[in-house]
Amino acid sequence: MLINRRTLLLAASIPTLSAACSLPVQAHALDITDAIGRQVKVGHPVSRVIVTFNYEEFTAIAGVEGWKKVVGMSRTPWEGWRPAIFSRYAKVIPNLQAMPDVGDIENNTFSAEKVIALRPDVVFMAEWGFKAAQTQVEQITAAGIPIIVIDYNAQVLERHLASTRAYGKVMQAEKRAEELATFYEQQYRDILARIARSKIKNPKAYVELGQGGASAIGNSYNNTMWGKVLTTLGAVNIATGRIPGAWGPLNPETVIAENPDLILIAGSSWGNRPLAVKTGYDTDAETTRTSVAPYAARPGWAELTAVKTGNINAIEHGLARTLFDFTAMQFIAKRLYPDVFEDIDPVQSLRDYHERFLPVPFAGTWMLPLTP
Repeated sequence: MLINRRTLLLAASIPTLSAACSLPVQAHALDITDAIGRQVKVGHPVSRVIVTFNYEEFTAIAGVEGWKKVVGMSRTPWEGWRPAIFSRYAKVIPNLQAMPDVGDIENNTFSAEKVIALRPDVVFMAEWGFKAAQTQVEQITAAGIPIIVIDYNAQVLERHLASTRAYGKVMQAEKRAEELATFYEQQYRDILARIARSKIKNPKAYVELGQGGASAIGNSYNNTMWGKVLTTLGAVNIATGRIPGAWGPLNPETVIAENPDLILIAGSSWGNRPLAVKTGYDTDAETTRTSVAPYAARPGWAELTAVKTGNINAIEHGLARTLFDFTAMQFIAKRLYPDVFEDIDPVQSLRDYHERFLPVPFAGTWMLPLTP
């Protein structure tokens, strides 16, 4: 009887041991601090990623190799909004052209079901998208998928740095991320130090999105993106407190009454925008100047200080939310404070950034004054 009982006990234990051996090994969890200070646990190593915005920042940090782990993306904000930029990256990222689309938050096509079906280890979302898609966010997190919030839109140094380091930690590219974060902070602080030495104080500035042509009044920016850039640079943003929310059109009479010292018209390589100010990789200087010239000819603008002094400028709109936006800051600061930026060439800075951190070569026109 004793032998039989031992045999029975051993036999009963075998399925239990087998089941234990078949359990998956738990991945090591990374503690990530995202752009808005959330503490998020992400299983490590990460092998399946979804990217919904800030594609160039992801690429600068994770590299072309990092895209091998991307299983889905929001295509419209890149391929749809700026096809000329997307097509250049598609030439160097093999899986980009066929990348599954999880929809666009801005046009309400973003799908939690598509995200979950792709079984990602992590989803990267811009802060504005995270706030706008709360229903989908709840569905994705309920499925056990962590979301990392990235924010280059707010133009807050700490968020730029936190976003960069979060990308690096998740994508096992911490050395590259730290190099970029350190470099960015050095450029940022150098700009502010120069402005502090300038004899020019509190110049007025106005920025407008140049999508619809001079006959349409495009968005200006309150305390984010270009608006935040202007105030960070010590300028008086004439739209501050005068538009509802973060962005919207500013009354044309206000622009004339405030008489800004500098005007920025933000352009890009948008598709299906024939009257837009044209900037970007495939645009030459003459084309950019031709597209921005009608703005200077608006009723009442001939007498504006910015127009009379040749300080109406075109600038690539995408530069308002990137890791290389310091080049736009250099350009604007040089136009506002020429006495302390004589040795700075913002276009060369952007060229150098491409050569050092991006897989596509620099080309085209990204920022320039209407008057050569």
